[in-house]
Amino acid sequence: MLYLAPIGIGLLYALLMSLIREPHRRRFNAMMVAGAGAAYLSGGGLGGWEFAFTALVTYVAYRGLESWTFIGIGWLLHTAWDVVHHIKGNPIVPFAHTSSLGCAICDPVIALWCLGGGLAPRELLRRGRPVAAAEGATVAR
Repeated sequence: MLYLAPIGIGLLYALLMSLIREPHRRRFNAMMVAGAGAAYLSGGGLGGWEFAFTALVTYVAYRGLESWTFIGIGWLLHTAWDVVHHIKGNPIVPFAHTSSLGCAICDPVIALWCLGGGLAPRELLRRGRPVAAAEGATVAR
């Protein structure tokens, strides 16, 4: 359960975010990754490195306002930071010892969705259909 729940949370995140229409979905996700970048600021245990990481993710999130790729990169950076905190720093949720590990499992799921363009399920289905079939035309056999 320690490994499956974070994957499910990542999938649920992508599904819920898919309810937001573009371009608002991309911009909202840029703000989410910026917030995640500051999650350890109040007690991550890595001193000044917490501020340096927050500055880096803030820049990446800013670039993410116009690019799903940058949002995905931001989530991958946060994944690496979660691993560092799981090994050396303090957990993201102070009373849950493995919370940083869970976050490190969840974040790449979100990153993959973002790197794929942050598409809603219906957009994924439309993308997979041939153009003629998507437009209702009959296909000759």
